[in-house]
Amino acid sequence: MCKALICSSSSRKETMPQTPIFSSMLGSSCSGQVQPDMGERCVDPVYQDGNLVSGSLEALIERLVPTMDYYPDRTYIFTFLLSSRVFIHPHELLAKVGQICIKQKQQLEVGTEAEKAKLKSFAAKIIQLLKEWTETFPYDFQDEKSMKELKEIAHRITQCDEENGTVKKIISQMTQNLLMALSARSQYQEIREKFRQPVTDKGTILKTKPQSTQKDILSVCCDPLILAQQLTYIELERVSNIYPEDLMQIVSHMDSLDNHKCRSDVTKTYNLEAYDNWFNCLSMLVATEICRVVKKKQRTRMVEFFIDVARECFNIGNFNSMMAIISGMNLSPVARLKKTWSKVKTAKFDVLEHHMDPSSNFCNYRTALQGAAQRSQTANSSREKIVIPVFNLFIKDIYFLHKIHTNRLPNGQINFKKFWEISRQIHDFLTWKQVECPFEKDKKIQTYLLTAPIYSEEALFIASFESEGPENHMEKDSWKTLRTTLLNRA
Repeated sequence: MCKALICSSSSRKETMPQTPIFSSMLGSSCSGQVQPDMGERCVDPVYQDGNLVSGSLEALIERLVPTMDYYPDRTYIFTFLLSSRVFIHPHELLAKVGQICIKQKQQLEVGTEAEKAKLKSFAAKIIQLLKEWTETFPYDFQDEKSMKELKEIAHRITQCDEENGTVKKIISQMTQNLLMALSARSQYQEIREKFRQPVTDKGTILKTKPQSTQKDILSVCCDPLILAQQLTYIELERVSNIYPEDLMQIVSHMDSLDNHKCRSDVTKTYNLEAYDNWFNCLSMLVATEICRVVKKKQRTRMVEFFIDVARECFNIGNFNSMMAIISGMNLSPVARLKKTWSKVKTAKFDVLEHHMDPSSNFCNYRTALQGAAQRSQTANSSREKIVIPVFNLFIKDIYFLHKIHTNRLPNGQINFKKFWEISRQIHDFLTWKQVECPFEKDKKIQTYLLTAPIYSEEALFIASFESEGPENHMEKDSWKTLRTTLLNRA
């Protein structure tokens, strides 16, 4: 599925730790600097300009676990927990963390009041680590092995504060929140499974000419701004169900394919599929709405309407819907309607295509995205905070980062510099997806957008040729083949 996403042409908010993981774009100030009190505890990691760039898995795990005098910065916690799944299963990582905790705890079990105070302080740090882990990556605890390891660590930590039971209460609350998060995700997955259908399955049986009473998007919403807002509502709702581990599946899954292995333990990337399918559905809906209009004047109006909707999406910061709309209008059945396009005021469309020009690795789009991201960082209102990147390009960026840089260096150490960059991009995405949608839901409009009939590619060509006949030999051959196919089916 990941390859399909990469090659494609096209609510519930997750609770993150209270302290921001990335205070700004990842730089030298927050890239895992050397802790002065670490001593010689980890002699293995390699640093450049004070930033951790590589290390063995064992050394990186040790750096994750707090001590009496040390707590890992949140950038490191997020990056390591995100990337560790490429090298080790979550339940195995939990087991190793538990073993290190036992050693740390044994060193403090002397019996004096001072040592007891230190033990409580150590327990508080371990709880904080587990809290951040369960909040940010709850799906790591979906299997029994992981829950078993979590309970064992929790049991050992509660022994550090048996007198007043404060630790036990905190752990109990943490576990309850984790189970609620897992239950919510499970319920969403069950619903998603029932309605997971390919785009073509939503096609309709095309009649020779559509009925004049057939409803179209303009009969539901004729205001481009309102439609763009409703598209943004759907986008934010869909994107809220994509989690950091879903995105990291791209790396894990591609490694499995490269090594000719089947990772049966890897969570299926249904969330990514669902979001990718939404993009394709929207593109096909735009093409359907244009191609099924019989009269040229009304068809021209429909094209101009979608151009305006795409422009409003751009202004909002909803680049994914904007790209889907442009992709729909660039599909061959729509693009070939020369008589229709000759009547369209294309100046606005030319500007939109300029923003999405693929040359220089979508340089214009990336500049616009950067501007929207900067606006979001300083925004006071939710409207100005919206940033919805073109998802397929976002996936491609992660994929190529993974393919260009190796997971391990020649000396066998993990290339952590690579994972700093991947985690930075994923964290930016997580920040954007947590924005509360400022627009009210319009059920009528959204129902239409999500359930309106969508023509298959074949049906689009038929409607297109019926509207404007074939103009060259290639089109005439295609039209002849389509009609023959229809007659044979009849």
